[in-house]
Amino acid sequence: MNIIDELEWRGAINQQTAPEGLRDYVENHKISLYCGVDPTGDSLHIGHLIPFIMLKRFQLAGHRPVILIGGATGTIGDPSGKSEERQLQSLDKVNDNARKLSEQMKKLFLKDPEADFRMVNNYDWTKDISLLEFLRTAGKRFNVNTMLAKDIVASRLEVGISFTEFAYQILQSMDFLHLYQEEDVRLQIGGADQWGNITSGLDYIRKVEGPEAQAFGLTIPLMLKADGTKFGKTAGGAVWLDPEKTSPYEFYQFWVNQQDADVVKYLKYFTFLDQEEIANYAEKVANEPEKREAQKALAEEMTRFVHGEEGLKDALAITDALFKGDIKQLTAQQIEQGFGKMPGKTMPKQAANLAVWLVDSEVESSRRQSREDIQNGAIYINGERIQDLDYEISEADAIEGRYIVVRRGKKKYFLITLAD
Repeated sequence: MNIIDELEWRGAINQQTAPEGLRDYVENHKISLYCGVDPTGDSLHIGHLIPFIMLKRFQLAGHRPVILIGGATGTIGDPSGKSEERQLQSLDKVNDNARKLSEQMKKLFLKDPEADFRMVNNYDWTKDISLLEFLRTAGKRFNVNTMLAKDIVASRLEVGISFTEFAYQILQSMDFLHLYQEEDVRLQIGGADQWGNITSGLDYIRKVEGPEAQAFGLTIPLMLKADGTKFGKTAGGAVWLDPEKTSPYEFYQFWVNQQDADVVKYLKYFTFLDQEEIANYAEKVANEPEKREAQKALAEEMTRFVHGEEGLKDALAITDALFKGDIKQLTAQQIEQGFGKMPGKTMPKQAANLAVWLVDSEVESSRRQSREDIQNGAIYINGERIQDLDYEISEADAIEGRYIVVRRGKKKYFLITLAD
C-alpha cells in the first residue's frame, strides 16, 4: 500500500499542498521528510506524538524521516494557536528543554540502529547568521502582505503581535530550505495549525531553488474526541511522556479509559496495528463493548511504545492489583507509581492500635468512626480486610518497610509512608 493511502485510511491527513504530486513522488522515490518541535517545555506530551508517529510510519514504509528540535525557533515562540504573546524563556532553559526532548526522541525513535531516522537542531545552522544576512537573504524574499494574510498572524492583529513572533514563519521556512538543500528533505509534516508556516517554507524554497523544485507539505487533523472536546487533557492536565510527570500506570489508564466512540479512531491514529487487526477490534467494540478489548489493546500498544516492556509490566501489575485488591504483590516502586498522588501522610514506624492509627494518619475523622468502620469491614490494609478492633499495625504491615495502602470503603485510598 502507498504510504499516502495508509495515512488516508487512518484518517491522518488534513491538508496537502499537492496530493497527486506527493503520491506519485513517494511511489517512485525514497522521500526524506521532517517534522519539528520547539523546546518550550521539558517533556513531550501525547499531542506531540501524532506527527512523529507519522514520521515512523514513513520510516517503516522505507522512507527517511528527520526529527527537528527547535533550539533556535524555541527561543522565539511560534504564534500558531496562541491568542497572545508568549513569555520568552531564558536561553539556558531552552537549551535544557532541547536536551531533554532530544533524549525522549532518541528513546522513542532512534533506539533501533536499523531505523533510518536522523535528528537535527536548527540552532546549529541559525546561530551564526547575522542580522544583516538574515534581512538580505531571507527577509528580502518574504512579502509582508502575504505574511499578514496567514491565519497564524491575521488572528493576532487585533490583540497585537511582536515582530519577533511575526518573523517566526521566516525562521521555520529557513529550516525547510536548509533541510531541502542539505538533507534532500522534500516533505514537511505538522499539525493543522502549521499550515501557514509550512506553505511559507514551500514558497521560500521555490523562490530560492526555482519554481520547479519538488517539495510538499502535509498537515494532520486537529485531534478531537467524539464529543467535540480537545484530546489529550485530563483533570490533572496534559498526559506527558516523561514518567516523572505522568507515570506509566497513569499513562496506561488514560488510554484504557477512552470511550467506545473514540477508541477505533485512536487505534488507527496512534498504533502500528494493521487494518485487519483494527477491524477485528472495531467488531469487538460493536458486539462486546463491555470487554473493552480495544481499549486494552490501545493502552498496551501505547504504553509499550512510550515506556517499554518494563513500564507496561508495572502498569498492568498495578491495574491488576487494584482490580483484585491484592496490593501486597506490588513493589514499593509500583506503590509509588500507582498511589503516589492519592491522599496520604507520613507516620512513625512504631506499632499502634489500628483504630487510633487511622485517626492519627487522617484516614478517619474520629475514633468512634474508626472503630465503626473496622467492625463493619470497611477498612483494608494492603488489600486485606481488617475487622479486629485490637489489631496492632506496625512496620511488618508495610510493603518493603515503607508503604501501607489503606482503603476505606470501596474506592477511597490512602498512602501512608512510614519513617523513622
